[in-house]
Amino acid sequence: MDSQTIVAPMTPMGVSAVAALRVSGPDVRRVIAAMFGEKAVDKLKAREACLGTARHPQTGKVIDSLLYIYFENPNSYTGEDTLELYPHGNPLIVRDLLQAIRSIEGVRLAEPGEYTRRAFLNGKMDLTQAESVADVIHSANRAELENAHRLLSGTLSKKIATLAEQVKDISARLELDVDFAEEEADPDYSGWQQKFENIRLSIEALLNSFRSKANLSRIPLAVLYGAPNAGKSSLVNALLGEDRLLVSSIPGTTRDFVEVRLFLDGGEIRLVDTAGIAERATDELDALSMKKSKEILEEADLKILVVDSSGRAPTSADSTNADIIVYSKSDLQHSEAALHPCDPESSEETIICASSKTGEGLAELKRTMNAALFKATEKEEDLWITSEREKACLEDAIAGIDRALDLLERNPAVELLAFEMQLVRRALQSITGEISSEDVLQSIFAGFCIGK
Repeated sequence: MDSQTIVAPMTPMGVSAVAALRVSGPDVRRVIAAMFGEKAVDKLKAREACLGTARHPQTGKVIDSLLYIYFENPNSYTGEDTLELYPHGNPLIVRDLLQAIRSIEGVRLAEPGEYTRRAFLNGKMDLTQAESVADVIHSANRAELENAHRLLSGTLSKKIATLAEQVKDISARLELDVDFAEEEADPDYSGWQQKFENIRLSIEALLNSFRSKANLSRIPLAVLYGAPNAGKSSLVNALLGEDRLLVSSIPGTTRDFVEVRLFLDGGEIRLVDTAGIAERATDELDALSMKKSKEILEEADLKILVVDSSGRAPTSADSTNADIIVYSKSDLQHSEAALHPCDPESSEETIICASSKTGEGLAELKRTMNAALFKATEKEEDLWITSEREKACLEDAIAGIDRALDLLERNPAVELLAFEMQLVRRALQSITGEISSEDVLQSIFAGFCIGK
């Protein structure tokens, strides 16, 4: 492992109240002395927040007054001496701090994922936990985030360790039979098939839990559609709690679909406001707008028909396509011309009366959208794997079990059985990183962000 000291920001570039940087490696105490003075090192206590004035090591120029915390090895994220700095979140300050620390001999900028890689190499976490760090950071919904936390806590690691131990016990028994094969003319294979099949079922259950990151990270799409001036844009603004979209009483104000992001309890969704869909287009531009509205509607995970409750009723074709029907402008229903939506309990669609002005029905709409787009999360003890690497290792393990079962049927040579079970064990150990190559590690950590 590289023995150099590394530095990188832990927070993204941009203006904020506070930013964070991390320094890790053997020269951390020397970095503290160079930035804050020798007295700071003399007074240093692990895990104690200190207020200091950071200066450039060469020029002595003041960079910022900030908090910093020292973590002494091995009690740190990486298992090395670590320094975390919390300057003001001005990008100029962060850049000056990085340049100042990098100017110290033996310190360089961290590579993507290098902190977590060092944590793995120093035994602070296994490979499944290291991979889950990226999942925790990039989870797009709450269920995915909760699963990432379960992986990070070592739940999968424990299951893999249990399986590997079972295979190890079988291997030990088989290898013992190999040692005494010359003395026993016919080794006893009774019970071996059931043992192999039990392990296969456990591995297969983990493999069947695989969910690709591409599908998990996809942000669901909800589309609002309906007649011109139905109140779609106003409804979007009300759901967001801000005037994001242009609203007008003139029909056809929205000419193109507009996409925003909305946070529900289950996670973030894409919410699209479409141009009004009328019975006939008023001009060529109107026809093109309606065509684009229908196209985006085809991609929707959730179709929400918005109906002006003070206007015309939806056509049967409209309501057939809808997952949810929202009767907007419910605050105007005192009008004699107002529609009276059918009883929701007698309708196949979900019907909600809402008012962008008073807020009526908005909480119910959000709950309904959340339930439709984010299914109930798994039980606390359940988890799924998202790593293609882990999936491949489990497939290798099952292939080894299948070869062993085949040998039992046609040629139960104890030496061959022992060899196959060794391969199964190695495949399982590869998941947690007990057995890993430099190429595998490089592939995993290259996808991490700098600073993690």
